[in-house]
Amino acid sequence: MPSVIIIGAGIAGIASALRLRSLGLEVAVFESNPYPGGKLHAFELSGYRFDAGPSLFTMPELVTELFELFDIDSKDYFTYSRKETLCNYFWEDGKRFIMRANIEESTMEAAELFGVEQSKLIKYLNKSKKKFELTSPLFLEKSLHKIGTYLSMDTLKALANLPILDLSSTLNAVNEKNIMEPHLVQLFNRYATYNGSSPYKTPGIMSMIPHLEMGLGTYFPKGGMHSITKCLFKLAEDQGVRFYFNSRIEEIIIENKKAVGIRTSEGNQTADFIVSNMDVYSTYSKLCPKLPAPKKVLNQERSSSAIIFYWGIRHLFPELDLHNIIFTQDYKQEFECLFEKKSVYNDPTIYINITSKEESTDAPKDSENWFVMVNAPGDFGQDWDKIIQETRKNIISKLSRILNTDIESLIEVEDILTPPLIERKTSSYRGSLYGTASNSKFAAFLRHPNFSNRIENLFYCGGSVHPGGGIPLCLLSAKITADLITKDL
Repeated sequence: MPSVIIIGAGIAGIASALRLRSLGLEVAVFESNPYPGGKLHAFELSGYRFDAGPSLFTMPELVTELFELFDIDSKDYFTYSRKETLCNYFWEDGKRFIMRANIEESTMEAAELFGVEQSKLIKYLNKSKKKFELTSPLFLEKSLHKIGTYLSMDTLKALANLPILDLSSTLNAVNEKNIMEPHLVQLFNRYATYNGSSPYKTPGIMSMIPHLEMGLGTYFPKGGMHSITKCLFKLAEDQGVRFYFNSRIEEIIIENKKAVGIRTSEGNQTADFIVSNMDVYSTYSKLCPKLPAPKKVLNQERSSSAIIFYWGIRHLFPELDLHNIIFTQDYKQEFECLFEKKSVYNDPTIYINITSKEESTDAPKDSENWFVMVNAPGDFGQDWDKIIQETRKNIISKLSRILNTDIESLIEVEDILTPPLIERKTSSYRGSLYGTASNSKFAAFLRHPNFSNRIENLFYCGGSVHPGGGIPLCLLSAKITADLITKDL
C-alpha cells in the first residue's frame, strides 16, 4: 500500500490526509505543535472562549465533502448555520450599515442610506458572481502550473471573457468606476484584505470575492471556528490517519532527486510521497537547505499580517454582531503604511469578531468575547512592543468614540497575538497570514505550485502555495495536491 507523510497538521494538512486516506494510502501527519489546526485553533481565558485565528466561514461544502469521501453524514461530526447578517459597518461620520444576506434587501438599504442606485449595486454583484464562476474552475480548483489546465473549455471560456475580469485595473479603480460612493467603495475595497493585499494594488478580478460572502453566504459552525479543526481531526483519526504531535521535522530526505522520507529528532521515517503543509518559504529554508530555492517565487511580497487583541468585555453591545468593521478615515494611507512603511496606521480599520453573539457560553453572563484585529505588516524587525502599545491605545480611543462607551474600563481579560508570534507558532514567514500578497495581476501565477519541479514525489499544500490563504483556498489546495498525487499513482 502506498504511503504518504504530511508535514504540518494545519487545516490543509488534515484535509490532504483525509483525501489521500480515502484513496487507500497509509497516511502519517507530523506536527511540531501539541495540537492540530495551525492558525485554526482556540483557547480559553478566565471563562472566555476565543477562536485564535480565522473567523469567517464560507463555502462549507468544502468541509462536508471530506465526510462524503467516506460515505459519512457530516452532521454526525459537524453542524453549522447560515448567517442572516453578514457584517455591521461603522464610519467616523456616524454612518452605520448592516450588510444582510438577502441581496435585494441589502442593496435597497444601501441605496437609500448612501444615495446610489440600487440597480448599480446589483449590477456590480452580478458581475462579481460572473467573475467567480468564470475563474473558479481555472484559478481555484486546478493547478496553474500544469499545461493540461489550460487545455480545457473552462480556460477558453475565461479567455473569451477577459475584458470583464478587470485584470489590468486595480480593485479600487474598479470600485470607484462602478460604485463611486466613497463609503461603499471603502466597503468593497475591504475584500482585498481577504487575501492580505492592498485594494490599490491588487487586480480588479478580486471584485469576485464579495460573491463568496454575499452570493454564497457566510456561516457559523456550532462550537466556533475551532470546531472545523476538531471535526476533521476526529474524522481523520477515525479513518486511520496517524498523527504525531510535538514532532519537529529536521529535514526532508532527498535521494536521487526523489523525496523518500523525513528526519526527526527521534529518527528517520520513509514514505512514497511527502506533502509539506508548512509555509513554503520555511520548507525550503529549514527542511530543504541543500535544495536550490526558487528565489523569484520565494522573494515575492508577503501578505499582510495582523495584531489581534483577545478581550473579555464586561458589557453587552446590541449594536454589534458576529462580524463588525470600524473603518479608518483614510484607507489609502492605511495600506501605504502597511506595505510601504511596514507600520501600523495610527487610525487603523478595526475588525471585531464576537462568537458569544452566536453561542452565549463563549463568555460569562452579560459579557462578550471580543476578537479585535487590525491589519499589520510582516515582521521586519520593528519595535513591536512600541507598535502594540500605540495600536492598543488607538484602537481603544477609536472604539470608545464610535460606540460612545469607555472600552478600557470594560476589558476584564486580555491576550495578544502579533506577527512575530504568528511566525513562531505556525512557521509562516514574517508572520504572513496568506503567504504571498496578490498585489499584482501575475500574483496567482507566481505562487508556488502544489508540487516540486525539481524533486519527484514532493508536494505542497496550504495558504502559502496555490491557490492561496484562507480556509476555503487551503481546503482547495488540499484537493489539488491530492489530485496530483492520484495522477502519479
